[in-house]
Amino acid sequence: MLLSAALIILTSLILSQIFIKLKLPGLIGMLLTGIILGPFVLNLIDDSILNLSTDLRQISLIVILVRAGLSLDLEDLKKVGRPAILMAFIPATVELLAISLLAPIFFDITYLEALILGAIVAAVSPAVVVPRMIKLMESKYGTEKKVPHLILAGASIDDVYVIVLFASFIQAYQTQSFHVASILLIPISILLGGVIGVLSGIFLVWLFKVLHIRDTLKVLIIFSVSFLFIVLEQSIAPYVPISGLVGVIILGGTILKKYDLLAKRLVSKFEKIWVIAEIMLFVLVGAAVDIRVLVNVGLLSIILIFLALIFRMIGVWIALIHTNFNKKEKLFISISYTPKATVQAAIGAIPLSLGIASGNLILTIAVLAIVITAPFGAILMDKTYKKLLVLEK
Repeated sequence: MLLSAALIILTSLILSQIFIKLKLPGLIGMLLTGIILGPFVLNLIDDSILNLSTDLRQISLIVILVRAGLSLDLEDLKKVGRPAILMAFIPATVELLAISLLAPIFFDITYLEALILGAIVAAVSPAVVVPRMIKLMESKYGTEKKVPHLILAGASIDDVYVIVLFASFIQAYQTQSFHVASILLIPISILLGGVIGVLSGIFLVWLFKVLHIRDTLKVLIIFSVSFLFIVLEQSIAPYVPISGLVGVIILGGTILKKYDLLAKRLVSKFEKIWVIAEIMLFVLVGAAVDIRVLVNVGLLSIILIFLALIFRMIGVWIALIHTNFNKKEKLFISISYTPKATVQAAIGAIPLSLGIASGNLILTIAVLAIVITAPFGAILMDKTYKKLLVLEK
């Protein structure tokens, strides 16, 4: 296990730095590390690590969502208003529907399996988007119209939305029955998740003001509470729908609103934790990829991914109808909604682990979506924000 850990860390750091030097996201190097060291190539990752991959990926997702929440000012979200809500649902829904209709034409899969695939691919990547939106907020690009705030808020809820859909489709596959009511429960799930996030955030702020403890211990407490949200969601799922991931984001946002000085300190702590969490997340999803499937479906998968992106960008423009954003700002928002990475890495391997017939295909397309869209979106965002957004004076 120690040898595997050493190989994972050293190889992923070397490859990620190479990609960064090439002006590409380092996470591509981490994915390649997993593929190379994984069981389908060199088989150098210990089974004890692979067996924990699902839990490690979920922990990594929690890290990035807490970090997003600590940077998400709820007052700014209120100011953005309707567009943020529409951006959280419309682009993902349009892309998901496009994939669910096109995938059965391209591949030998059922429409329900295509819906599962669509729910995985349709999510925006916090790992790519969040750091860039935080940078834009700090540098004051697009902040007058709250462009980065809109993207950060919409993308965060977008992730939760598709994850809840993904869970519904998985349940439908396992039970061979699908109820429209499960979709109607999504708003309730998000609302209740927000409630527990706010209440927990208020309590933790009070606790941290009463107990003078190190920020490291505060991080551990926030982690523990976030884990409890996920456990609570799973425990009461048969009775009450509640989104633990929404709770995680809103928890961070509540801490920022009630104790902004602490939130800014905690963000730097979570950035450091993300260094190792990011490695484990992308290496482990890379390790699950069977390159034989990649060779067989590569071209059709690439075509599907680009068609899905086109539909997603159409969804963004639909969501921004009757807003005060100009064409340049709408184009930047569309670009910012293209990268995929974190959610695809976190849930892409679940269908395979559950024995779903097209699990290998779904994972392969999820990984290809990361490899294609993460650098595509990251490069375009970095190259265009000064041209498409206004610098606040």
